[in-house]
Amino acid sequence: MRLTRFTVWLLLSGVVASGVVHAQSLGDVARKEEERRKAAAPAGKVYTNKDLPSVPQPATAEPAKPEAQTGAPDGQPKEKEKAAQADARDKDKPVVKDQAYWSERKKALQTQLERDQTVADALQSRINALTTDFVNRADPAQRAVIERDRQKALAELTTLKKQIDDDKKGLAGFEEEARRAGVPPGWVR
Repeated sequence: MRLTRFTVWLLLSGVVASGVVHAQSLGDVARKEEERRKAAAPAGKVYTNKDLPSVPQPATAEPAKPEAQTGAPDGQPKEKEKAAQADARDKDKPVVKDQAYWSERKKALQTQLERDQTVADALQSRINALTTDFVNRADPAQRAVIERDRQKALAELTTLKKQIDDDKKGLAGFEEEARRAGVPPGWVR
């Protein structure tokens, strides 16, 4: 038994001693790392969306018809008339439900859901902290203030949970609407 202990002690002391002998200062490590970075080959090419070829959009809208120029004598329309013409075109032109429309709409719905869930998580953390604080207080006046804040936070959390349910229903309704409209699944991902 003593021989085993002695052997273990000898091995551990050898490991510790070798660690002390091979220890490097922070400056040495930093210099070696700087040399390694200088000698390392540069990273490969990083591809972004700008590097990819553009895909033509499907032609679903009617081509715009040239409108007669009215306004100033030099043939240029006045600013008010330009704005009125643009408004008239926007009202007459149906909303183009292309990939951008569907993806933006889904992104907005998901962002709202995620935001509501994050706020609900934070509110739950506050409720947990208030509950702990309530239990650890002995003064009845302080406990009453904490309990009032806790009840208020619980009411807010209940309202927020209803909003999260509505967000989930809205997202499911959106997906159903997209399915019925024959939108390709890749557009709403």
